Amino acid sequence: MPLLPYPGVVAVVGPTAAGKSALSIALAHALGGEVVNADSMQLYRGMDIGTAKLTADEREGVAHHVLDVWEVSEPASVAAYQELARAAVDDVLARGRVPLLVGGSGLYLRAVLEEFKFPGTDPAIRERLERELAAAGPAPLHARLLTLDEPAATKILPSNGRRIVRALEVIELTGAPFTAALPSPTPYYPSVQLGVDRETEALDRRIAERVDLMWAAGLVDEVRGLDGLREGRTASRALGYQQALAQLDGELTEEQAVEETVRATRRFVRRQRSWFRRDPRITWLDGASPTLTEDALAACAAATP
Repeated sequence: MPLLPYPGVVAVVGPTAAGKSALSIALAHALGGEVVNADSMQLYRGMDIGTAKLTADEREGVAHHVLDVWEVSEPASVAAYQELARAAVDDVLARGRVPLLVGGSGLYLRAVLEEFKFPGTDPAIRERLERELAAAGPAPLHARLLTLDEPAATKILPSNGRRIVRALEVIELTGAPFTAALPSPTPYYPSVQLGVDRETEALDRRIAERVDLMWAAGLVDEVRGLDGLREGRTASRALGYQQALAQLDGELTEEQAVEETVRATRRFVRRQRSWFRRDPRITWLDGASPTLTEDALAACAAATP
């Protein structure tokens, strides 16, 4: 029997390498829970080492859902993920278990936890914008987005062509700013959101250690064996995978690939923090605390209706 039943979703969020996975396993044992993945890159089959996907032994018998569902050649789709993740959450709840929604992909988490409907798509508009992207790169498209929807442009990296194209497509379809298409937060499930973070210097060290371990564990061999990775608009740009591809192509030495992955991951962590720290509903916990699990359980107890 679980020590502390919780009639809703427990979300474990926060930046990369802060300790979300370890906490989720401890909470699953304490609450009678099962993990529903909310890491966008762990959705890809075969991308294991570079995404820090837990092995079967590391899962300690805890069921994990919404992992390994896409081929690496497929582009990511938040709408498709939403359908898969909500089906998994509903199944866990129906069996009297606690769904633990775990990951650092903020939009994916929001798509599950909130009333979140996605604007439609138009293949003709999308194809035209993607042709522009292929011909000229993301810079002119980002400049256009800046004139049409400055708030959206400031949140999307100038190098993220896929998201820039999507924002411009929505603007053209709706005649409104892309940011207007994102709804105000309205809960879809009752939930408690636990944020796991660490002091910046300590987290930077953990990131460097994680990346070193990725290469030592055979990330480059994993990348070499992933058929279709280069064609995958999303997967090929994943942290570590992009750099390993550059190493295989002779564009970076191993040392340079490792260093660039560390730098890119630290930049990504800053963006994750910026996203999550804006949400007042998140209860923040110190990932280095010896009482982390107890603190998380106390937060769940305080949120239980």
